[in-house]
Amino acid sequence: MPAEAGIAEVAGRAARPATALARVTGPAADEFGERHWGRAPLLVRGCDPDGFRDLLDLDGVDELLSRRGLRTPFLRLARNGAVVDSRAFTGPGGVGAEIADQVRDDAVAALFADGTTVVLQALHRTWPAVADLATALSAELGHPVQANAYVTPPSSRGFSAHYDVHDVFVLQLAGAKHWTVHAPVHDDPLRDQPWNDHADEVAARARDDEPTLDTVLEPGDALYLPRGWLHAATALGGVSAHLTVGVHVVTRFALVEALTALVAQDPRLRASLPLGIDVADPAQLAPHLDAVRGALVDALGDVDAEDVARRLRGRVWRGARPEPVGPLAAAAFADGLAVGDSVRLRAGLRHRLVSRGDRVLLELPDREVGLPCACAPPLRALLAGEPCRVGDLPGMDGPDQVVLVRRLLREGVLVPAS
Repeated sequence: MPAEAGIAEVAGRAARPATALARVTGPAADEFGERHWGRAPLLVRGCDPDGFRDLLDLDGVDELLSRRGLRTPFLRLARNGAVVDSRAFTGPGGVGAEIADQVRDDAVAALFADGTTVVLQALHRTWPAVADLATALSAELGHPVQANAYVTPPSSRGFSAHYDVHDVFVLQLAGAKHWTVHAPVHDDPLRDQPWNDHADEVAARARDDEPTLDTVLEPGDALYLPRGWLHAATALGGVSAHLTVGVHVVTRFALVEALTALVAQDPRLRASLPLGIDVADPAQLAPHLDAVRGALVDALGDVDAEDVARRLRGRVWRGARPEPVGPLAAAAFADGLAVGDSVRLRAGLRHRLVSRGDRVLLELPDREVGLPCACAPPLRALLAGEPCRVGDLPGMDGPDQVVLVRRLLREGVLVPAS
């Protein structure tokens, strides 16, 4: 592994760390943001001494495939670098399930035995341990997170060399997998710039250039790859499984998109071009382009950072899934709430508290909760992140605290503190 590539390899730790980021970056957590985030891969040997087995193991994979009633697109199969048509492994759900695309475990078993890779998609929505990791990691990174598992038969490759348009943390769950990583052919790709747009360059680099990283991952190893880095993996010996935690990074171009949407408020930028204009003629277009440039500069100068933040957070907050809430248990706890009960902020819930006149607004991903300004002191205490005891909140008597906390429990803002 050449040093000039900027790739670091570090040894793992002896004990499980307190934060999600430290769990997937190992001893490099403190310097990860400066040295690796969006810049260079990171390989951590023995990042988890228990092999990440608490997140997902092969028995868990079988349970998902056979007993959880999965439908597409929660399962994808791939063979020889191509995606298998879902009709080959799905069918009717049977009596009482009027659906036509439920996963057939017997068909998956036959395809897997024949060398097909299983891809369990969106595990942050279907498997509790992975959901908890994704929620915590998203909150720490400030970017939405998803998680897929790739289960590869012995000596098989699911996908040929390619790059992702999001950053990934690869966590080896079971077996061993040989990875080759090459430098990007297109730096920092956006979500609408997939590797297929550069397929010839990707194939040539993977075929002709020496890999930047050529290694075998074993259970407990972790690998971070920024978006754009080429990679391919092949199972060695027995069945291999790894979890790919994808980080849908918010880029500077997202600010460009927000600015573009906001300057649409300027009527100069909404004006029609002249009747009969030939937009293919640069000479006809030039004066209008100059006028738009000038108007755009003026309009951009009037855009407020608050407006950009509001537009951007709507997109980012909705992409990050907070801690799951059990509807029945939550309702029972809220109904029986009393002074002395303890609650906490729902993990991973994005929010913002603002004052507006005689009201305070709690901004959430999908709505705003308006409350009297007298609620501000206890609200700030509840939103600080530490468990709070009803009756101990500042600036409000006990019965009113019960009313406020019950409202926030029913809004999905708070959960019982264990």
